[in-house]
Amino acid sequence: MEENTQKKSPWAWVPSLYFAQGIPYVMVMTVSVIMYKRMGVSNADIALYTSWLYLPWVIKPLWSPIVDMFKTKRWWVVIMQLMVGAGLAGVAFTIPLPSFFQYTLAFFWLMAFSSATHDIAADGFYMLGLSQGDQSYFIGIRSTFYRFAMITGQGLLIIVAGYFEVFTGQEPVRFSVTAHPEGAVVEMVDAIPSEEETQEMTFVLGTDDLYLSLDGVDKDKADSIRRWAHRHNVAHGFVIEEEVAEVARASWWSRAVSQPLANWIRARLGIEDHLVAEPLDTQGNIGLIGVRLSVPPPADDPIVLNTGFQRGDASIRLVEGERLEFTSENWDQTAWLLVQLDPKLDRESIAWFEGRSGNIPLAWSITFFILTGLFIMFFVYHLFMLPRPSSDQPVVKSQDRHFMVEFLQTFGSFFRKKQIWPALAFLLLFRLGEAQIVKMASPFLLDRRELGGLGMPTGDVGWVYGTFGILALTLGGILGGLMASKKGLKFWILPMTLAINLPNLVYVYLAYATPESFWLISGAVAVEQFGYGFGFTAYMLYMIYFSQGKQKTAHFAICTGLMALGMMVPGMISGWIQEIVGYSNFFIWVLLCTIPGLLVLRYLKIDKDFGIKK
Repeated sequence: MEENTQKKSPWAWVPSLYFAQGIPYVMVMTVSVIMYKRMGVSNADIALYTSWLYLPWVIKPLWSPIVDMFKTKRWWVVIMQLMVGAGLAGVAFTIPLPSFFQYTLAFFWLMAFSSATHDIAADGFYMLGLSQGDQSYFIGIRSTFYRFAMITGQGLLIIVAGYFEVFTGQEPVRFSVTAHPEGAVVEMVDAIPSEEETQEMTFVLGTDDLYLSLDGVDKDKADSIRRWAHRHNVAHGFVIEEEVAEVARASWWSRAVSQPLANWIRARLGIEDHLVAEPLDTQGNIGLIGVRLSVPPPADDPIVLNTGFQRGDASIRLVEGERLEFTSENWDQTAWLLVQLDPKLDRESIAWFEGRSGNIPLAWSITFFILTGLFIMFFVYHLFMLPRPSSDQPVVKSQDRHFMVEFLQTFGSFFRKKQIWPALAFLLLFRLGEAQIVKMASPFLLDRRELGGLGMPTGDVGWVYGTFGILALTLGGILGGLMASKKGLKFWILPMTLAINLPNLVYVYLAYATPESFWLISGAVAVEQFGYGFGFTAYMLYMIYFSQGKQKTAHFAICTGLMALGMMVPGMISGWIQEIVGYSNFFIWVLLCTIPGLLVLRYLKIDKDFGIKK
C-alpha cells in the first residue's frame, strides 16, 4: 500500500462501505416486496418478478473479471454507488405513474446489477486497501455494518414510509386483539357509524378492542368463515380476486425418483412412514371486525386502507383485509378484517394493528428520494475518503490485450491455482451441515410436538431469532475477527470450524428433550448462532487468502459463487431428508455432514502469518 492509504484509518471507510453495500440489496430483495404489496400488486406478480431480481447476485462471478480488467476497484465502487442512487431516483420518479410496476421493476434491475457489481468491487477493494492483519480484524466489523443495513432496510425505512402514509391520509385505524382464556369464540363485530362520525370522512371500526378465547375452532368451521369473509370483500369490490394456481399433481421426479428413494431409505433404516403432518381437527380462534367509511369518497378518487401488524405478539395474525379499497359505490358497505390466533398459543397475549389510508405512492416516492440523497452522500464521501492503494490497478492497461482472451484467462487462472482441489472441497463442504440446518431450524421450532417439533407460537420464534439470535450472531462475528487478527487464520481455522459445527448439538438436544422453556430454547439458539458468527470468520478469511494474486477481485467473486452453491444444493434437499428421517435423526445427520469439512482442513496449506495484525 502506498503512504496515503496508511494514513486513512479503516474506521473512516470500512463501516460506511459495507453499510452502503447492504442497503440496495435489502431494498431490492425485501423492501420492494413490501412496497408492491402496499401498492396493490398481486401476490403472484410480486413473487414472480421480485424473485428474478436475485439473479444478478447469483451470476455476478460471470462478469467479475471485467471489474478486475478495466479501471480501478475504487472507481467501480464510487461509480456503482452513483448508479445505485440513479436507480433509487428512477424508482422514486416512476412510482406515481400509471404503469409504475413495469417502470419501477426496470429501475430495480438497474439497482440490482449495480449493487452486485458494487459487491465485487468493494470486496476487492477491501483486500487491496487493508493489510492482512486489518482484513482479519475488520471481518466482523464489516459483517456487523452489513447487518445494520439489513435492519435499517427492513425496519427504519419501512417506518419512514409508514410515517408519510399516516401524514398524507385519514386518521389511522387502530385496534388491538387480545387472546384471553375468557374471550369469545369466533367474535364478529359490525361497523355502525354514529351521527357524529357521519359529518366528516373517517373510518368506522366495529370495535377497537377484540377479545378472543384461546380455545380452538373446528377446522371446517374456520375454513368456512375465512372463505365467507374473502368472498364478501371480493363481491363488494373491497378486494380484487387473485388467480389461484391449481395444485399440480405429483411430478415425474417425485413419482419416479424421490418418493421411491425415500421409501427405500426408510425401509433400510427401519423408520416407519408416520412423519407426514395430519391435518389439525381444530384451528386457532377467529375474530372479524367490520370497517366502513362514514361518507362517500370522490367518484374518481378511491381510498385504500392498508392494515397490518404493528406490535405485540406475532402469533395473532391478520389473515384477511390487508388491503381494502373503498369507492363511491361500496363506501356504505362493511368490509371485514379477519384475525386468527396461532393454534399453539396457550397464554394470554395481545397484538396491536394499524390501518393507514395515506397517499401511498407519495409516501414511497419520498422514502426513495431520501435514499437517493443518502447514496449521493455515500458517493461524495467515498470519492474523497477511500484510500488509493498503489496495487489498485486494472489488469488490462494496453489496447493490444484481447478482451476475450483476458476474460477467459481470469477464470482459468482461478482453477489453475495451487491447492485448488482442497480449496474447492473446503468452499463446498465447510457449510454442508449449516446449509441444511438453516432451512429446517425454524420449521422445527414451529412444528407440532407430535411431529417432532417444539410447537412454539410464531411470535416466540420471531423473538428467538430476531433478538437473541441476531445479538449472538453479531457478537460471534466481531469476536471472531478480533481473535483472528491476533494469531492468524492458520491458528484459528480448526477452532472456528468446530465452532460453526459443534453448536449444532443443541438441536439434537432440543429434538430429543423437547423442552418447553422459552429461555432454554432461546439460549440454545443463541449458542448456535454465536458459534456460526464466530466460525464463519474462518470461511471469509480463507476466501480472501485463496483469492490472493493479480486477479484477486474476480477470484473472490468466484469464491462467493461457490459459497452460494455450497449453501443452495444441500438446502434444496434438506426438507426431503427431514421428512424421511424425522427431526431427531435429521439433526444427527447434520452433525455427520460436518465431518467432511473437518477432514478437508488437514489438506489446506495456509501461511502461518496470514491474518495477523502487525
